Amino acid sequence: MVLKVKLIVAVSENMGIGSKGQLPWRLKKELKYFSRITQLTSDPTKRNAVVMGRRTWESIPAANRPLVNRCNLVLSSQSLVLPEGVTLHHSLEEALQSLGDDIETAWIIGGSSLYQAALEKGLCDQLYVTRILRSYDCDVFLPEMGPGYVLARDPAVPEELQVEDGISYKFEVYEKIKN
Repeated sequence: MVLKVKLIVAVSENMGIGSKGQLPWRLKKELKYFSRITQLTSDPTKRNAVVMGRRTWESIPAANRPLVNRCNLVLSSQSLVLPEGVTLHHSLEEALQSLGDDIETAWIIGGSSLYQAALEKGLCDQLYVTRILRSYDCDVFLPEMGPGYVLARDPAVPEELQVEDGISYKFEVYEKIKN
């Protein structure tokens, strides 16, 4: 079976995804959704991988690293000391090629330059986007998704508007248009 590549991101109305090395919002239910979706497999004998840049890795609280029940891959041009089981790669292609048959889906989880590379290369079959219905003061932004994706449905993704701590957001899934 061919490896599936999917992107997951939470983004504000002004396309912000980060501020000073952190998420600009604190939404526990949204983080639980991220964890559930990135661990979900259709084949119980497989697991998923999460592919992230160095700054995304560093933004995860140390107590939560590596992300459990997922193969963690970090992209960086620098040498890094990483915990056992977390692998360092110098390119997205190298990271994806390193994955074995036991991986069902490779999730691109950030940051901005990794999202841009995955989108420009057309690697993602699906995009899982949490739309935070508020603008935030951000210093990192989501690149344009560009054409080629259409709004879709996934039974694992709630369709109703979510509200947490006075912040409204919704989950969206985009599917690559097949030529």
